[in-house]
Amino acid sequence: MCHDIASSFPPFQRGSNMPSRKNSQPLLPRVKVWLEIDGDYVFGWGICEILQAVREAGSIKDAAVQLGKSYRYVWGRVKDAETTLRQPLVETRVGGVTEQRSNLTPLADQLVEDFVAFRVRMLEIAGEEFAARFAALKPKVVSARVRGRRA
Repeated sequence: MCHDIASSFPPFQRGSNMPSRKNSQPLLPRVKVWLEIDGDYVFGWGICEILQAVREAGSIKDAAVQLGKSYRYVWGRVKDAETTLRQPLVETRVGGVTEQRSNLTPLADQLVEDFVAFRVRMLEIAGEEFAARFAALKPKVVSARVRGRRA
């Protein structure tokens, strides 16, 4: 038997069921950006963060710790991206304890820089369009919010 889910909720009464404007959160746009080849995911914010962490930490292991992920997960994401792009993104070498054992390839450095700039611009455009189109709902400050640790 099909149950009408709408009948489970009380009827809408203006003002009674709605939170007051003072207590509600402002309406904000959200944008998720990624790159594809032939409809398949290639590069997005997750792998970008991983590569940034590898660059900062100097090793995949330390990058995994910094991100709160397992080594296997981080290594797997890097290898998946390398396979899809058919080019290496991280150069790893056996070294001493204090040496940087993993470095980004020039391609990975460029991908990270370009993707971050592209993502920031898309968020800016979303914020601008939102401000123009939803002016009636606009709180005092309208901006696209960047999720994640880095812009």
